[in-house]
Parts: sequence; structure tokens; C-alpha cells
Amino acid sequence: MQGKTGQRRGRVARTVASGLLAAGLAGGLAGAAAAGGVPDFGPNVHVLDPATPDIQQRIDAIYAAQQPNHFGPRRDAILLKPGTYRDLRIPVGFFTQVLGLGANPDDVHVIGDLRSTAFLDDNATQNFWRGAENFSVTPTLGIGDNTMQWAVSQAIPFRRMHVRGNIRLNQNEGWSSGGWFSDVKVDGLVNSATQQQWLSRNSEWARWTGSNWNMVFVGVRNAPEGEFPTPGQRFTKVERTPLVREKPYLFVDAQGRYAVRVPALQRDTVGVSWAAGRVAPGKTLPLSRFHLARPGESAASLNRQLAAGKHLLFTPGEYLFTETLRITRPGTVVLGIGLPTLRSDNGQPLVKTADVDGLTVAGLFLDAGAQDSGVLMEVGTPGSKRRHRADPIVLHDVFFRIGGAAPGQVNTALRIHAHDTLVDHTWLWRADHGAGVGWASNPAAHGLWVEGEDVTIYGLFVEHFQKAQVVWRGNGGRVYFYQSELPYDPPTQPEWMSATGRGHPSYQVDPAVTRHEAWGLGIYSVFLKPHVLLDRAIEAPRAPGVRFQHMITVCLVDKGSIEHVINDAGEPARCQGGSNTSTLKAWP
Repeated sequence: MQGKTGQRRGRVARTVASGLLAAGLAGGLAGAAAAGGVPDFGPNVHVLDPATPDIQQRIDAIYAAQQPNHFGPRRDAILLKPGTYRDLRIPVGFFTQVLGLGANPDDVHVIGDLRSTAFLDDNATQNFWRGAENFSVTPTLGIGDNTMQWAVSQAIPFRRMHVRGNIRLNQNEGWSSGGWFSDVKVDGLVNSATQQQWLSRNSEWARWTGSNWNMVFVGVRNAPEGEFPTPGQRFTKVERTPLVREKPYLFVDAQGRYAVRVPALQRDTVGVSWAAGRVAPGKTLPLSRFHLARPGESAASLNRQLAAGKHLLFTPGEYLFTETLRITRPGTVVLGIGLPTLRSDNGQPLVKTADVDGLTVAGLFLDAGAQDSGVLMEVGTPGSKRRHRADPIVLHDVFFRIGGAAPGQVNTALRIHAHDTLVDHTWLWRADHGAGVGWASNPAAHGLWVEGEDVTIYGLFVEHFQKAQVVWRGNGGRVYFYQSELPYDPPTQPEWMSATGRGHPSYQVDPAVTRHEAWGLGIYSVFLKPHVLLDRAIEAPRAPGVRFQHMITVCLVDKGSIEHVINDAGEPARCQGGSNTSTLKAWP
């Protein structure tokens, strides 16, 4: 598919240690990397500090390699130690993450620019697979008016960030298509501009302007006035985030010791977790408790590390597996930096987890291989029975790709069997462009299949799968934000039919489900062959506990249509002979 000023400027490394001491956490760093030593993260992890020689040239060289690297193998993580970086520009290209190493975002302060530039002239609808986390930026070298440009679309985690100024989410008047804020504070204005949809969770700003198809705010302070479906005010607002565990993050203390902070489960939250310099509840894991995975390492080797009680930190690069990575120990953390990419070409699923408490899988990129593995990632086991309400399995920023870099195939990208699972930002993408793309070249039936009960998802992006893109069979599901493009390439209508009519719904809730809720859904058609249409974008049973709020369908090219929004409700979205959008505020 296609302000208040900062109150703690210049905060330095010693505040990291003091913040941890205030939270009673300093002891958790015992056994971490030796004082002042940098762990061997490998060649594509770039650990920088304000005194690093030629720091601008190093960052520019990474960008020169990554800005054109749409489907290439290179991966990079830029790690910024605590301190103030003056007059520094950080452009961010494909497969690049910029990560602050402070305990608080304000421990790392970039005075200059952080920028994502549109890949196609001013069009950012293919600006995928990049991110920025856990630092502050004052955009003195941005696009003017103390504004930074973050022109992005899918798979672009922007977390634990403090923008000490304004931010714009596109480039000039070019398109951008869907994105993500979580745990973000902007002192000034957020201008969403041409963004089609956007999810902001647990964030705050002085002011927000802009609405196109739907902007979703969950647990946000100072969300804009107005409400869906009013044009220009297509806002979906959920006052509190009911349940979340923020993503783990790597940090370094004042003595140079590295560790991973794992935030605790929180309920009914509003705003950022790190306000007023606090360290949110959680635990600190010394880096000595992690195995540092390097490209070329086998799944068998990594499974031995997991069995021995280690957590995993994946460093950037590509990992070709011949067997499945199995995460079985309660409380295990598997964290990737720099979008490490897993692939198997021999028909083996990439990742399977046991049905146990407290697992965290974050920051991984799963690429379908040449042979169908049935599923790329499976959470829990079929028929999972245990409940995990107090300590759920959590996925953060886990992204899936079928085709694009090369032909790939799979029946289902992600299956969730474990009850109470939390998913915090995912993009499941059957490629519509790139290498190995076509109806028969990158076949994939479903993006997400949910069997578990009380599964909650924030930021669900699922696109171009050939059958129902989401199939939900477990009771108690909750989805906050859904973005989906239908497949571009059904050859003919007879070749794209379901049991319920013409085409396959994007979002399908099983008839046996009695409890399900979803907020802020957008489903779009880009049919490239004539005489292809979809009868229903969403299919769901009519039951008292099944509710959908704020839905939009959009026809984006002059072929085909989406006839109904949900079941037989909602007007058609047609590019010829009617409106190209259709909205429905609530169902039933």
C-alpha cells in the first residue's frame, strides 16, 4: 500500500542512574556488560555518543545505503548513548531503527533533525520498515517552524519519543498511508496532513490537526474535538487504554552497563508512561541474561540458548532457519533491534511459542519462504486452555511479509491460540509490488487467525491476502484500529468467491462468536481487473456482545466496488456511478 517546551533539556547520563535508583532498580544491573564496555552487537549496530568522530558522516553513509534498500538484505540499528547531540541530522531509510539508550527519552536529546523522506517523489505510501524509539528531538534543522517531517506508512514504530516542537506526518502534499504513535509526547502540533489512517496510543500533544479517513486515539491526552464520520473530524476516541505492557527497550546506565527494561502490565492508562522523568513499573534484565543472536546463527543454536534459560536479543541482519524457533519458558523476552529478518525455505514455521505466561516477542520481521510452512508464527498451541489474564503473552512490532523480496508463500501469517494475548502493532503484508508478486507467485490465504479468547490488538494492519484477511473465532476479542487493503490481483470474479458471496471479506468474525468489539476500521479496494467486486468488507454475527464502531470503506481505482461495509449494512463504495467512500458509525 501505497507545546510546552521541554522542561528537562540537556539531561545527562547521570540522571539515568538516579532515575533507576529512585525506582529501586539499580541492583538489577548487576552482571551487565562491564562498565564502559560496548557489547559485541556486530557490524550493523552503530553505538554512538555526542563525542563520536565524524558522527554525521557515519549516519549519512547508513542512510545512503538504506534509502534505496526497499527489498534488500541490509539491516541497521543506530544506538544513541545518553547526552546531547547538537546540530545532528538523522535521516531514516528502509530497515533502519534509531534507538536511544537512556532510561527516559529525555536522556538522549538530538538538537537538529530526525526525518523520514518520501520514497517516491513526495509520495510516502511505500515508506515501510523503519522506526525511532526512546529519545527526544528538537527539530531546529527540520522543514521549518520547528517542525520535523515523519513521512511514513506501515511498519514504522515511533515509540517513547519526545518531540520538542512540531511534527508533520507526510511530505509536502504527497500521500502517506497509515502509521503508529505509542508513548509519544509532542510539545507542539501534530499535523497528520494526507495520512489516510493513524493510530495514536498513550500519547499527548499540544494540538492535533488533520483527518482523512480515520484517526484513532486510545488513551491519549488532548485528543482533537469532533467525531467520526464528520468529514474533517473523522476521529475515533477511546478514553483509556484498557490493558497494555509497553515494549521492552535496551538502555545503558551511567557506568556504561547495558540492560533491557521490561515494563509491567498496566490497566486503564492515559498519556505517556515516562512523564516527569519517572521510570514506569517493571523489571530490569542485565544484558548478561541475553544471548546476542547474530546473522548466520541457526535456529537449533538459538533453541539451545532458550532451553538454557537465556533471553534473546536479535541483532540486525537476515536469519535463514531450517527449523522452528521455539519459545517455551515463561517470561522469556525475545527482542529484535534493526528489524532482524527471519526466513525459512524448507517449509518450517519460523516461530512457535508455548502456552505459558509472560512471553514477549518484539521487533522481529518474518519473511515467507519458497515452500509453504502453513503458518509463519504460532502463539500458543492448538486447543490452548490456560488463562494469562495477569501475565499475558505480548507481541510488539512484529511484521510479516509474503513476497516482495522474492517469491514466498504461506497459508496463514499469524495464528493466535493462547488466551489473553496482547498484540501491540503488527503489519501482515502479502506484497502488492516487488519481486515474486502475483496471484500464483505469492499465494497467501489469511493474514491473522485468532482462536484464543480475550485477545486484544492495538494497531492491526493486514493487506492483500487472497481469502478472509482476518478470521476471528475466539470470544472476547478487541481491536483498536484496523487498516486493510483488499488484494489487487484477483484474476476474475469466479476465481474470487467465498461461501457468502462475491469476494472474501477483509474481516470475518465466526458465527459462533458472542463477544467481539472493534474501533476504527478502514478497508480499501484497488482492484486492477475489471468486473471484480466485494459484497461485504466485514462479516460478523448479530449478537448483543458483538459491536463495531467507526468503519469506512474506500474505492481507490476505477474498477470494482465494495458493496456493503458490514454484512448487508452500509452504502457501496464505488469509483464509478457513486461515492468512492462509505462510512458507518456503529453496528449493530
